[in-house]
Amino acid sequence: MKPAPFDYLVPETLTAVLAALTQHGDEAKLLAGGQSLIPAMNFRLARPGVLVDINRLEGELAYIKATANGGLRLGALTRHYQVERSPLVAQHDPLLQQMMPHIAHPQIRNRGTLGGSLAHADPAAELPVWAIARQATLTIQSERGSRQVAASDFFTGLFATDLAADEMVTEVAVEPLPPRSGTGFVEMARRHGDYALAGVAAIVTLAADGRCAAARLVCLNVGEVPQVAERAAATVVGQRPTADLFAAAADIAAREEIDPTDDIHASAAYKRHLVRVLTQRALVQAFEAVKN
Repeated sequence: MKPAPFDYLVPETLTAVLAALTQHGDEAKLLAGGQSLIPAMNFRLARPGVLVDINRLEGELAYIKATANGGLRLGALTRHYQVERSPLVAQHDPLLQQMMPHIAHPQIRNRGTLGGSLAHADPAAELPVWAIARQATLTIQSERGSRQVAASDFFTGLFATDLAADEMVTEVAVEPLPPRSGTGFVEMARRHGDYALAGVAAIVTLAADGRCAAARLVCLNVGEVPQVAERAAATVVGQRPTADLFAAAADIAAREEIDPTDDIHASAAYKRHLVRVLTQRALVQAFEAVKN
């Protein structure tokens, strides 16, 4: 298959990119890594009239910076492999580092971008789950100005986001994890690098007495957007970590807090089973990762 005809623009600056988006509106699509867009165009699932190549903006939008309080700021054009190999990510965001090797294959990670993955909003992608789990803030720009959106408000449905036609993601920021926090991430795919059938991210914080002071659980590919398992996470708060506690939380997540559907890859029942198993594993990982 070949894509439908389109015009091709290569702006040199962010200002020029935003002007192109304003001019062409819904007809325009941004090209960064192109790992999702180009296959969709080849199958004519996406038919943009104008392709706006933003790769000349790497000097402006490809960066990883630690903030003064220990958080992170990541430019939208930062490649997956840069995130995967970054010492700053390893130091300040272990959950993100854990997730990166699960994203497709090295060839994909060499070209795919952080902002592109988030804007694509694939329910089977890892980075939207990370953004929700870490309560990230996305900076969105257009010629009309800049605004910040919480990740929880950014993903609105299947392959759908809060972005307007003239807007683009330019930065993603996360606050530092509290002291005595640990993270875990597990997913199940038919083969390494395939889209996951299901996955779970966990973040926990321990109090001085060894009880859980805070917990967050987010499930992958069991709904149109990442599913936050609030009641399951609340089950472990105030408790000492045990296998029985993890099993109880996992059961709540699988039965009450996800909305899977049957598809060609797995039945809804099997996805619930996976969430039950993976939630327990993610919690074990997270509690074991807590540093005193």
